Amino acid sequence: MKERIEELLQEIEQLTAQKMQDIEEYRIKLLGKKGSVTKLFEDFREILPEQKREFGQKLNALKQAAAAKLEELKEKLEENPEQGAAKFDYTKPGDRFDLGTRHPISVTREEIISIFSKFGYAVAEGPEIEDDWHVFGALNFPPEHPARDMQDTFFISQGDGENPILLRTHTSSVQVRSMEKMPLPIRIICPGRVFRNEAISARAHCIFHQVEGLYIDKNVSFADLKQAILLFAKEMFGEDSKIRLRPSYFPFTEPSAEVDVSCNICKGKGCNICKGTGWLEIMGCGMVDPNVLEASGIDSKEYSGFAFGMGVERIAMLKWQVKDLRHYFENDVRFLREFETVV
Repeated sequence: MKERIEELLQEIEQLTAQKMQDIEEYRIKLLGKKGSVTKLFEDFREILPEQKREFGQKLNALKQAAAAKLEELKEKLEENPEQGAAKFDYTKPGDRFDLGTRHPISVTREEIISIFSKFGYAVAEGPEIEDDWHVFGALNFPPEHPARDMQDTFFISQGDGENPILLRTHTSSVQVRSMEKMPLPIRIICPGRVFRNEAISARAHCIFHQVEGLYIDKNVSFADLKQAILLFAKEMFGEDSKIRLRPSYFPFTEPSAEVDVSCNICKGKGCNICKGTGWLEIMGCGMVDPNVLEASGIDSKEYSGFAFGMGVERIAMLKWQVKDLRHYFENDVRFLREFETVV
């Protein structure tokens, strides 16, 4: 042990440091839990009793010498922070940074906006924290409608008691605000994040994204709605895409329909993605209910309009055959890198 103590003392005396990281490495090497000096203190337990006094003093002196040397090096670097800088090669290439990639939800959202922008739709946005009137009341939701139930909606506060504050469950609230303020005619799409109190699974989440559309003018018909959706489907899923409309119900549209697009995987022949039907559901739509127009101050006898709404995650799942919606929210780099080449 005596020889080892002397060797370490010589090593400590010869220590030099170019940066603070060097000093930290020395500290770990000498005084860390597995350091050389610490190891000698552990071996000290095996020393004969009559030798403990001698070696104890030497070990304490070694530890003090190591601590003093580290402090000396630290003070020198603090006094002259540029020490060792002259040896740095400024022509050396910098560290490589891994580039990120666009998120598939962002890619899909931007593509949807781009398609409808070509059709003359402007983008409208609104707050995610909304009041009951803009989310439900103005959209013809009766007081007893299930969507008002706490199981579906995240309520924040009671507000004034008659108009609670909540997280919007759809971007239709942006349509209401647009109808209240924008001059007619109105042709807008409303992309944004929405919230619903639902159990998270492969096909559902409490947070998701929507793009809703609204067109209000004189003499707008259901045929105009069908043509707009067909053009969108062909742009998004391919020129050979077809659509079908199935009767449905929404409080804010009448008549209402669910829209299916021909499966772009099997070309309508039937596969596991479309469950053998040849069709995939992509959105809901309908003619704006006259009560909704009147609630926003629009004369329903002079104007008519249509509205539609789609989930961005749903469109992305169909476009890239992603079977689990949760992948979009987990930020797994391996998943996101699959979209590096998407433009």
